[in-house]
Amino acid sequence: MEALLTSASLVALAEMGDKTQLLAMLLATRFRRPVPIIFGILFATLANHFLAALLGHSIAGVLTQPWFRYAVALGFIAMAAWTLVPDKFDENEPLKAPSGAGVFVTTLVAFFLVEMGDKTQVATIALGARFDNLLAVTAGTTLGMMVANVPAVLFGEALSRKVPMRALQIVAALLFLGLGLWMIASLQGWVG
Repeated sequence: MEALLTSASLVALAEMGDKTQLLAMLLATRFRRPVPIIFGILFATLANHFLAALLGHSIAGVLTQPWFRYAVALGFIAMAAWTLVPDKFDENEPLKAPSGAGVFVTTLVAFFLVEMGDKTQVATIALGARFDNLLAVTAGTTLGMMVANVPAVLFGEALSRKVPMRALQIVAALLFLGLGLWMIASLQGWVG
């Protein structure tokens, strides 16, 4: 349960103002078909984050040395800093999608590709390395993405004017920082 809740909350907050959330808003305003967009986001995230969690889990299983655990902890601290840098997305840039693709396929492809190397994917790798429950991490990070992106699809324009994105980014950064520091304290034996 800890892996699920930690993954969901970290990713939901880290996603605020992220380029994939901006993409969700862009897709919603361009296509005005929320259901296929939401399902495209869901399936793209499940695939992307499962692979990311699997990579993190695989690396953690092979590299059980204390230095690796410190590297994961430092990775969370780096994610805290990265979360404070807001992403920008060019709304005037035309959407790239396979020719003849519908809204679902366009969203699926766009989200999967835009999420590659994104901070939420990197966080999922770190969470996969941190927790020994691959399915809980994947479910949690996917839930976090959906919590952040479904409202962006449904209420995108109005939401972007009312929610203080900077405050949410700061909260996400503090959560990443706290998790990294907690891991270091745990490795040092300062906490149970």
